[in-house]
Amino acid sequence: MQNTLLNLYAKCGDLVYARKLFDEMSSRDVVTWTALITGYSQHDRPQDALLFLPEMLRIGLKPNQFTLASLLKAASGVGSTDVLQGRQLHGLCLRYGYDSNVYVSCAILDMYARCHHLEEAQLIFDVMVSKNEVSWNALIAGYARKGQGDKAFCLFSNMLRENVKPTHFTYSSVLCACASMGSLEQGKWVHALMIKWGEKLVAFVGNTLLDMYAKSGSIEDAKKVFDRLAKRDVVSWNSMLTGYSQHGLGKVALQRFEEMLRIRIAPNDITFLCVLTACSHAGLLDEGRHYFDMMKKYNVEPQISHYVTMVDLLGRAGHLDRAIQFISEMPIKPTAAVWGALLGACRMHKNMELGGYAAERIFELDSHYPGTHVLLYNIYALAGRWNDAAKVRKMMKESGVKKEPACSWVEMENEVHVFVADDDAHPQRREIHNMWEQISDKIKEIGYVPDSSHVLLCMDQQEREAKLQYHSEKLALAFALLNAPPGSTIRIKKNIRICGDCHSAFKFVSKLVEREIIVRDTNRFHHFCDGACSCEDYW
Repeated sequence: MQNTLLNLYAKCGDLVYARKLFDEMSSRDVVTWTALITGYSQHDRPQDALLFLPEMLRIGLKPNQFTLASLLKAASGVGSTDVLQGRQLHGLCLRYGYDSNVYVSCAILDMYARCHHLEEAQLIFDVMVSKNEVSWNALIAGYARKGQGDKAFCLFSNMLRENVKPTHFTYSSVLCACASMGSLEQGKWVHALMIKWGEKLVAFVGNTLLDMYAKSGSIEDAKKVFDRLAKRDVVSWNSMLTGYSQHGLGKVALQRFEEMLRIRIAPNDITFLCVLTACSHAGLLDEGRHYFDMMKKYNVEPQISHYVTMVDLLGRAGHLDRAIQFISEMPIKPTAAVWGALLGACRMHKNMELGGYAAERIFELDSHYPGTHVLLYNIYALAGRWNDAAKVRKMMKESGVKKEPACSWVEMENEVHVFVADDDAHPQRREIHNMWEQISDKIKEIGYVPDSSHVLLCMDQQEREAKLQYHSEKLALAFALLNAPPGSTIRIKKNIRICGDCHSAFKFVSKLVEREIIVRDTNRFHHFCDGACSCEDYW
C-alpha cells in the first residue's frame, strides 16, 4: 500500500511528499527504491536519481530492469556529453545480466544516443537480438539531434524495409533531420507516407512537419500544414513565426503574433525571440523595441538570446551608438554572443574602431568564439588595412582557428550536389562554367555590375572580378539551370552568409530566366523573383 502511494506521489511530480513517505517507511523493497528513482528521473532531477543507487546497493538490494532503465534515463539527462555515469550503469547491466533485456538495452541505446556517443549507440543497436520501434526511434533521434540527417534518413529507410511501423516519434525525428538538411523532396516523401498510413497532424509531429517545410524553403506548404493542424499550441505558433522571420516576412510575422494574442494564446520566451528576430531581419526598429518592452506584461524574463537579438536589431539598422548604450544598460553581464552581434553590425556598416573594440571584448570572454577572427579580418580587409588583416590571420593561425570553407549545395532527383568556389571536381564542370559565363554576360547587359569589394584579398581589380565569378552559389545556380525542369523553383543551400555580389547577381538572373530562386544561408532565406529579393536588400 505504501509503495502504491509513493508511486502516486512520484508520478504526479510531488517529490517532496514522495521523499517524506520514503523516509518514514519502516520496510523498503526494490519497488520502493525504483518508484522514487523513477520519479526523480522523470521530473528533471537526474542527479538526485543517480544518488540513490549507491545507497540501494549498500543495503544489498539488487536493481531490476525498471530501476536500471530509469537510472539510464537519468544518466542521459545529467549532461549532453558526460557519458561516464552511463558507462558505469552499462557495466552494472552486464554484471546483473540485463543487457539482453529489450527494455534495458533500449535504455542503454538511448543513453548513448542522447550523450552524442553514436558509435556506441550503433554498436548496441547492431547486437540487439530483438529490435522494436523504441530502439529504432532512439537511434534515429540520436542521429537527427547530432545533425547527421543522412544517417537518420538511411536508418528510417531500413526500418521500413524491416516492416517496423513508424510512430509519431519516428516521423518527428526524421522530419527534424530533413529540416536540418533543408531536404524538401525527402520531407515531402515522409509527409506522403504519413498520409498514406492515415496519420493525423496532431501534437509534436504536426509541428515538426510545419517546421520542416519552413526550414526547407517552402513557407507556403508550412502555412498549409499550420491551417490543417488538429490543435495549434504555442509551439505551432512559434514554428510559424520562426518560418515567417527566416523568409523575410517580418510584417506578416507581427500580424500573426497579434492574432495569437487576440485568441489568448500566451506567448513564452521563444515566442518573443521569434518576434524580435523577425523585427531584426526586416529592420522594424520601433516595433522591436515595443515587443521587447511587452515581455514584462506577460511576465517573460528576457534571456541573453533576447538581448543578443536587440543588439542585432539596433546594429543592423545602423544605430551602433544606441546598440553600445543598450549593452551598457543590460541588467546582466554581456556575453560573447552579445558582442558578436555588435561585431557583425560593425562589419555591415564598416565601423573599424567599434568593431575592434567588440572583438577585444569577445576575445576576453571566449577566445574561440566562432566567426570573430573572420569578421574582424573582413572589417580590416574592406577598409584596405591589409597589415591589420594580416595580424588577424596570424592570430587565427596561432590559436588554431580555421575559417570554414564556403560551400553550396543543390538537391536534384534525391541526390545532393555540393560545390565550393572555383570547383573543378564536378562531372559537369565544363558545362557549369560555360553556363555561368553565358548567364554572366547576359545579366551584365541588363545592369549587373560585379562588386569586387566582396573579394577580401589583396589583388588587382581584374583579378578580383575574375575571383567573383566562380563563387560556390553561382556554380550551384548554373548547375540547377542546366538540370532542373524548365520553370521550376531553384533551391540552393549555403553554409555561410551569401555574399553581396552573388545577391546582386541572383536578382538579375531571376529576372533573366523568369523563375524563382530560393537561397538558404546561415541567417535566413532569400527569395529572388523578377529582379527583386524578399529581404528587400536588408540582410
